[in-house]
Amino acid sequence: QLRMLWSAGYGALAVVIPASLFARGLSRQKSVMQVNAALTGFFVWELVKIALTVAMLLAAPRVIAELSWLALVAGFVVTMKVYWVAMWFRPARKDSIKNF
Repeated sequence: QLRMLWSAGYGALAVVIPASLFARGLSRQKSVMQVNAALTGFFVWELVKIALTVAMLLAAPRVIAELSWLALVAGFVVTMKVYWVAMWFRPARKDSIKNF
């Protein structure tokens, strides 16, 4: 049971760590005023996020001794879906509604 918990946790980390790095990279580009530079930065950070996710998933068998792939994928998918659930339950920002 413990191996399933570690596997699911690692699957969740394979989503959270790359997404955090992506958000941090984009937040540093707030001052970029040129559209092309901002778009390029977005794609570069998205590529970094994807590459890090794939690298973490490929490294999983070496990191977790008795890896349970089913638990890892379950932790990965559930963590990805939490973003969508959080968007549904997040209250609308009043200042963005006033701008319409």
